[in-house]
Amino acid sequence: MLDRSSRRRATTEAFSTRFLLTLAALVFLGLFLVLPLVVVFVEAFRNGAGAYFTSFQEPDAQAAIRLTLTVAAIAVPLNLVFGIAASWAVAKFEFRGKSLLITFIDLPFSVSPVVSGLVFVLLFGAQGYFGSWLKMYGVQVIFALPGIVLATVFVTFPFVARELIPLMQDQGTTDEEAALTLGASGFMTFLTVTLPNVRWALLYGVLLCNARAMGEFGAVAVVSGHIRGETNTMPLHVEILYNEYNFVAAFAVASLLALLALVTLAAKSFLEWRYGESIAARGAH
Repeated sequence: MLDRSSRRRATTEAFSTRFLLTLAALVFLGLFLVLPLVVVFVEAFRNGAGAYFTSFQEPDAQAAIRLTLTVAAIAVPLNLVFGIAASWAVAKFEFRGKSLLITFIDLPFSVSPVVSGLVFVLLFGAQGYFGSWLKMYGVQVIFALPGIVLATVFVTFPFVARELIPLMQDQGTTDEEAALTLGASGFMTFLTVTLPNVRWALLYGVLLCNARAMGEFGAVAVVSGHIRGETNTMPLHVEILYNEYNFVAAFAVASLLALLALVTLAAKSFLEWRYGESIAARGAH
């Protein structure tokens, strides 16, 4: 067996190595994370706070903000319901096609958002498979809110399920079986046992889902049609303003997305802290 000093030498790098690795990590984060974030706010306030806040008074900017919030308000609850149902089915039950369901849940991670947007155009566009049928009933999906919601739901639906499935699998079914033995119904077991045990992971997944829903660009760009004041979300509005050389307004709207990222990061850190505490508490018991 190795003595204590040998183990220490085997697991502790030299100071110079640790310093260089830390410096490399900090330089990388500074160049690719902190510097772009600083530039966004510097450019947004280039002409002063008055010009910054005036950018949000434009009708098109307000419409883009409203649409982004509306899409997130629809997509996130849908993904919440799907994520809970899918994770409960995968983690608590055995059934044929379980592996296929897990593969489908991971599909948006491997498919380009642009490709997913094109698929929706092929399905629901004017010349798509269901386009003529939808037109006959006066329903417009592509270049309208329903298409944007569909594209957003597709690219974001793995986030909640992927946070819950590993945790539920790790917890097993012992608690649920005990509740059922004591006379609780399946729904009451879910509300009083399953859901409280995964609350932090659920909040974490919803947080990531909401951040991605508000910041999605590729899939939404394909199905929206870039109609100013109608189908432009905040990321699309930033692109249009930037292409028009309206840099202050573009960076002002982009700063809202950056603030969302910062709030998401802070909430993520808080949930990781609480989530870690809950895991440690369960392990102690």
